[in-house]
Amino acid sequence: MGFDEEWAGLRTAAAERAAKTPEPRSQPRAQPEPQPQPPIAPAGAPEAEADTVEMAREAVLERLADFRSRVLIVPLDEREGLWTGQFGGLDWIYAFSGEEQLARFAQARGEQGREWPYRRVVGARILDEVVPALDFPCGVAWDVAGPDGMVFPPLSGFVPEGAALDGEGTK
Repeated sequence: MGFDEEWAGLRTAAAERAAKTPEPRSQPRAQPEPQPQPPIAPAGAPEAEADTVEMAREAVLERLADFRSRVLIVPLDEREGLWTGQFGGLDWIYAFSGEEQLARFAQARGEQGREWPYRRVVGARILDEVVPALDFPCGVAWDVAGPDGMVFPPLSGFVPEGAALDGEGTK
């Protein structure tokens, strides 16, 4: 079963559980006071779009710097290589910030009962050395079963040019 099918199954099961769980009876909640909102620039306003794009770009670069500086947990496959999975036509190395995030991933897959051997690897090494050494395009999926999950595709800016699908000397 591929990741797409597995993820769809997990989402469906969670929705079914939520629908079957009766809501607890409680006192009606007081509605929060409406907070003043800053004025919204018209959708087509170039300065608003530029600010939004720049803020998003900065957020990604901050997360990338955080990833590169961390010692991460990477599960091992049966051959004791770094565990990868396919999603969207690409292979992804799964990396986790800690054992709690790996356990959440195992639970999401319904595999919390099995042993998950892993190796600790610095994020920068995964992007700068491991991904370029592979003979196929590969990105990195970080803490994917949690609310702060992120993916780093094999593109310029994330991995060296020679390993990037959009770079010189692509694989």
